Amino acid sequence: MNELGLIEKIKKLSGRGPQIHVGIGDDCAIHRLKSGPDQLFKIDPMIEGVHFLRSQPAAIVGQRALARNLSDIAAMGGTPDFCLVSLAIPANLGEKWITDFYRGLLSVARVTGTALAGGHLAQAGQIYCDVFVGGHVRRGKALLRSGAKPGDALYVSGKLGKSWTGRIRPRLALGQSLLGRATSCMDLSDGISLDLHRLCLASKVAAELERVPMVRGATLERALHGGEDYELLFTMPPRMTPPKDVTRVGSIVKGKPGAVCFRGEPLAAKGHDHFRAFHNASAES
Repeated sequence: MNELGLIEKIKKLSGRGPQIHVGIGDDCAIHRLKSGPDQLFKIDPMIEGVHFLRSQPAAIVGQRALARNLSDIAAMGGTPDFCLVSLAIPANLGEKWITDFYRGLLSVARVTGTALAGGHLAQAGQIYCDVFVGGHVRRGKALLRSGAKPGDALYVSGKLGKSWTGRIRPRLALGQSLLGRATSCMDLSDGISLDLHRLCLASKVAAELERVPMVRGATLERALHGGEDYELLFTMPPRMTPPKDVTRVGSIVKGKPGAVCFRGEPLAAKGHDHFRAFHNASAES
């Protein structure tokens, strides 16, 4: 089973509490109180050997640890409020690595108004970090994956095919500007081939992908399937003027939910899936 299949299975097993307006399956969970804005919650890990290498500067690891979660807040049109950080490292890395990690993380926190509210420190055989972010969005106005309609124009912010080792720029201002304008939105973190497939499944539509804006030096394969771009993928009605500095990459069409074509040919959802190797190994055993 792939990652999407496992998520759907867990979703069916878990149910949903009365105050959880949006649960498993979108960029953030939405907790709705009796009054006031909707609360956004997101948690994501950073695992050595999976998301980064020990040779990378600790400050960059810390920067990315928070920024990748803020990208999901941006995808809902939200504003971040606070974060909790759990960090486990090998004993030989020492105090300097921890200090540099938090300097990188707090550089993002200060710019985005995200308070570091607490967390946990521990020792482990490899570096492992979990960041939880709480934020808010206007009540009933959060951007979801499930609102795209046939005829909508499809856009991405920025260019794709980025290095996995650079700084992440969460598109918070753009996400907030899309409230009341975009029909759907999600964070691009696993490759546009897989993430567009997920958006189309959630919206019960298909898509025609016509072009992919790429960073200098990127291959088309990397831009389509590589992931770690942390841009926004969103849809808008065709007559609505899009924000500046975004690229129209295609259209939403009627068709089999989740189906994506690229330049007229079916596009396989080959982006980053944590459980694809597990699935392949199970099939072979």
